[in-house]
Amino acid sequence: MSAARPRPAACAALRRLRAARGGGGSQIQGTPSTPRKSRRRKSLAIAYEAGQGDGAEPPSAPWEPRDWQEQLERIREMRRSRDAPVDEMGVQKCYDTSAPPQVMRYQVLLALMLSSQTKDQVTSAAMLRLRRRGLTVDSVLQMDEETLGQIIYPVGFWRNKVKYIKQTTAILKQKYGGDIPSTVEELVQLPGVGPKMAHLAMHIAWDSVAGIAVDTHVHRISNRLKWVKKETKSPEQTRVALEEWLPRDLWKEINWLLVGFGQQTCLPVNPRCSQCLNQDICPAAKSL
Repeated sequence: MSAARPRPAACAALRRLRAARGGGGSQIQGTPSTPRKSRRRKSLAIAYEAGQGDGAEPPSAPWEPRDWQEQLERIREMRRSRDAPVDEMGVQKCYDTSAPPQVMRYQVLLALMLSSQTKDQVTSAAMLRLRRRGLTVDSVLQMDEETLGQIIYPVGFWRNKVKYIKQTTAILKQKYGGDIPSTVEELVQLPGVGPKMAHLAMHIAWDSVAGIAVDTHVHRISNRLKWVKKETKSPEQTRVALEEWLPRDLWKEINWLLVGFGQQTCLPVNPRCSQCLNQDICPAAKSL
């Protein structure tokens, strides 16, 4: 049975109702219409890491001197023959390599104490005289100051060094069992031992790299090459400045390289710039 068709009168009434509502909607009067969904695609917010996408500059690379790697390679070339005083008579050549490790370390420390303000040749000769008398903690403790002074003369400031050596040796006997301390912090507490000596003692005696050993040669050359951000006034300031940028695997080598270079070429007075391979890239070459 077919469905009954709507009556014409009903259809007309429905059309009038729709027209009165303003269109062909089918909502019930008084019920709010549901808004149509927008066909626009929603924009996704992109999260940037700090410093990206906000106009900020990327972090700058750590500071390092201009041309330093090439300068270093050229210094290595100039030091290839290993014939500077530090190579033949430096502290690393002054101790008895056949002595027990504890005695060897003590001799290294004594050689470093004697080397301050003293040429390598003079230090080496003084150490040789001490070793001929049997250079140990006990032998130095048994030696009177006058005899010790006669043996180490003419090292720089020999009278003060006699006192420092006796005081330090007594401390080593009492506090360290005749050995030397194994840290920079303890070494610099010993009478007559400064930071450069402490770092070299760590390098040579303990085979440990705790920092850069900076003496007058390293201090002078680092400033001439502009290996420091600004001019430094002391070796200790230079050490801090170098350790801020110089790769750690070079810390042990740099003292040996620059000391010999300073003894032979980059002299304190009248440096031999005409013989230096770095003449064209050394900031100080034209002004010296």
